Amino acid sequence: MEMKLVVLVSRVPYPIEKGDKLRAFYQIKYLSENNEIHLIALSDRKPETKAADALKPYCVSLHIFRLPKIAIFFNLIRALFCTIPFQAGYFFNSHVKRKIQHLIRNINPDHIYCQLIRTTEYVKLLPYPKTLDYQDVFSKGVERRMTVAPWWMQPVFRCEYKRLLRYEKEVFDHFDHTTIISQPDRDLIPHEKKDDILIIPNGVDYTYFEPQKTEKEFQILFTGNMGYPPNADAAQFLALEILPIVHQEKPEATLVLAGINPGEKIKAMQNQYITVTGWVPDMRYYYARSQIFIAPMRLGTGLQNKLLEAMAMLLPCITSLLANQALKALPGKEILVADSASGFANHILKLLNDSHFADTIANNGMQYVKKQYNWAESVKKLEDCMRSEK
Repeated sequence: MEMKLVVLVSRVPYPIEKGDKLRAFYQIKYLSENNEIHLIALSDRKPETKAADALKPYCVSLHIFRLPKIAIFFNLIRALFCTIPFQAGYFFNSHVKRKIQHLIRNINPDHIYCQLIRTTEYVKLLPYPKTLDYQDVFSKGVERRMTVAPWWMQPVFRCEYKRLLRYEKEVFDHFDHTTIISQPDRDLIPHEKKDDILIIPNGVDYTYFEPQKTEKEFQILFTGNMGYPPNADAAQFLALEILPIVHQEKPEATLVLAGINPGEKIKAMQNQYITVTGWVPDMRYYYARSQIFIAPMRLGTGLQNKLLEAMAMLLPCITSLLANQALKALPGKEILVADSASGFANHILKLLNDSHFADTIANNGMQYVKKQYNWAESVKKLEDCMRSEK
């Protein structure tokens, strides 16, 4: 039986250059096969001109609410004097809330699906069945970033961490169902009923990210939104600590840091061995032309979509213990795992020096993600959850 679903997201889910947008886009796409989708998206910037064209095939209605910069500024000031975290305060606007609630009442949905705690203030008290997708554990992400933040920012991170802990626990009880991207993230949610949270992993578009036979131009690749602190940290760790060790044995080895929003520190690392691309219209170009993919994540939470995509395109992959906790690939067979600069460098050299070993890791990795990460199966699980009673 078809459901009338309101999907509420904190960013317009196109283009899909960020993890939350990718998850929302594919969930909307697959949910639309059996349900009527009414998409409500917040936006702190002017949406891409192609966004509506990309989303309308899957949505009966599409509503985008702009959050003016001046309003965001006052929202953050207001958040200083209340208990909600900045993550929610940044995206909350009381005027927009009235419009969204009026719209929802007119739609009269069978279910409301909220992505991230950034959106919960808009609907948490509405009398409709609701599901919250935590996706990631923001509190843990902030706690990890606090350890590397400059001293003058640590009080801000500490305050936000405490607020997020309280808020992640509080909003749980306002929703009929809650979901999250991985078991390690679920285990970190500060609620006594956290085991009731349903794990809904991401998938991969295997018709898009598929192996290509082409000449390899680059040795090592890392991708991601470089404006996201965990990605920026990983990029600097790779370029400044891991690559110099690789160069001791292979001085010709090249590295590509591919992704939107590289800061000045990242741009300054570009040289004859390191390429910083900025925005890439089609990441498959770099996946197909690189020998190795590495994601040496030290911060952040959640499942790394970049690893799923690289493995789907038959790249041998290396990552950290932290990132593999969510991925759950078998170290030494489906992926290589390290936590020190020397450990990562040794794995890179092993893959560069032993093509048979590299092919084995790549093939096993591709088979693993195809078996474990499927959008159709994942969204079917989500849909069944929303159809069920609390």
